[in-house]
Amino acid sequence: MSMDPGSIALLAAAKERQHAAWSAGDFAVLGVTLQLVGELLCEALDVRSGSKVLDVAAGNGNVSMAAARRFCDVTSTDFVPALLERGKARAAADGFTIDFRVADAEDLPFDDNAFDYVVSTFGVMFAPHQEKAASEMMRVLKPGGKIGLACWTPTGFPGQMFRVSAKYNPPQQGVKPAVLWGTEDRLRELFGAAARSIEATPQDFVMRTRSTEHWLTLFRECFGPLKLTFAKLNEQQQAAYAKDLLDLAQSFNRSGDSTMVAPSEYLEIVVVKR
Repeated sequence: MSMDPGSIALLAAAKERQHAAWSAGDFAVLGVTLQLVGELLCEALDVRSGSKVLDVAAGNGNVSMAAARRFCDVTSTDFVPALLERGKARAAADGFTIDFRVADAEDLPFDDNAFDYVVSTFGVMFAPHQEKAASEMMRVLKPGGKIGLACWTPTGFPGQMFRVSAKYNPPQQGVKPAVLWGTEDRLRELFGAAARSIEATPQDFVMRTRSTEHWLTLFRECFGPLKLTFAKLNEQQQAAYAKDLLDLAQSFNRSGDSTMVAPSEYLEIVVVKR
């Protein structure tokens, strides 16, 4: 797909902004809590032992670890080296051999038709050039292979958190919202031409913290996009942002006690390549 110079510049700037956001904080602290999603995704894919699996925008490696537990040949990639280092530590602790590589989801350094499965949980959805990222995943996947994704929906708790954040830190013009990956219409736009089938199943990951205040503290300190947004605001704006986030968290909280138990909707996606 050809693009005009202005669009290319916008996407390049968005990628720099994303890199800064995901390099801030300590996402691995939050990432490990999502391990269940990686396990469920491997089951939805019916991953077979001995298969070649590529984890795109892997963070600290939840799906990488799940695939390794199923005796697969796993390559784990991300464009933030510090996150891969956390993944390496996890793999070493569990005795897994995983190939960790710094790689851009929009320009994967692998041959065509190289992998049996290409996976990503809450990762590739944040690539600024969505069409290019989807095309790259399809390119490196073998015919008949499967793409497995977990993507937050626009209406779920995390999707609404991004909406609140956009009030205080407007997204860059020309870049489509990441949560569009959590809609079936967008998935068909991205993969339909090359896919034999696309299955998207709504699921809930339940965020569990000591309280809504504890949740906010964790995300404010560890989730790079929120951390950078708070840093851009003055004291009054920070207070308003924090209140909006706490109100949102409480609206999703189903604990009935002082803790937070917040169902967080995502789509579990299986795409089969023609």
